[in-house]
Amino acid sequence: MNDAQVEAGELSPAEAAALIEAGAELIDVRRPYEYEGGRIGGARNIDMNELAAHADELPRDRPVIFYCRSGNRSGMAVAAFGEAGYDAHNIAGGLEAWQAEGRPLEPEGGEVRPPLPAS
Repeated sequence: MNDAQVEAGELSPAEAAALIEAGAELIDVRRPYEYEGGRIGGARNIDMNELAAHADELPRDRPVIFYCRSGNRSGMAVAAFGEAGYDAHNIAGGLEAWQAEGRPLEPEGGEVRPPLPAS
């Protein structure tokens, strides 16, 4: 994916990695079993359904990067938090794009787990 394909508010995996290195807050909005299977190092897991309850814990003085498996759930988070005044970003293509670029996952040997159907 090249930068021309990235929409407003979205970061390429390379841009996200640079912001993470510079101190951005990284939030994984997937379900806990997805997070446990594989994640970006330093990410904090807050399930998409719990985000609103944890909004006051997120910094307003630095970028917040949200991600999920493919970018859909985190895109919704970015829209809501951006509207609320946060410097909110989404990784275009989500964790799948991150992994496709050969970027590391934790734990070692981690995988991008598909979401289970809602019960």
